[in-house]
Amino acid sequence: MVLHYLPERPVTPTSGDAGTAGGPRAGFVVGKAVGNSVVRHQVTRRLRAVVRDELDRLPPTADLVVRARPDAATATSQDLRRDLAAGLDRLLEPRVRAS
Repeated sequence: MVLHYLPERPVTPTSGDAGTAGGPRAGFVVGKAVGNSVVRHQVTRRLRAVVRDELDRLPPTADLVVRARPDAATATSQDLRRDLAAGLDRLLEPRVRAS
């Protein structure tokens, strides 16, 4: 899986006070390469359940997009949970700047 992370969502004229929304948001991209419609929806449901458990790690203004790779079709929920946790660990760890 591939994670796209935006720590603070921008405020746009049509979004009102979206920057102070009630919590982090998650979106899912599961393309045709993952499988047919039934498989894609199954993967989306499993990803949604896995992400729901990890959303509390994100700041309230964060947006997270989870893009499923083709191997997600055969992955177990435990595999997806492990991959998501590892990806979030990399995204959220403090970055050390090289000098």
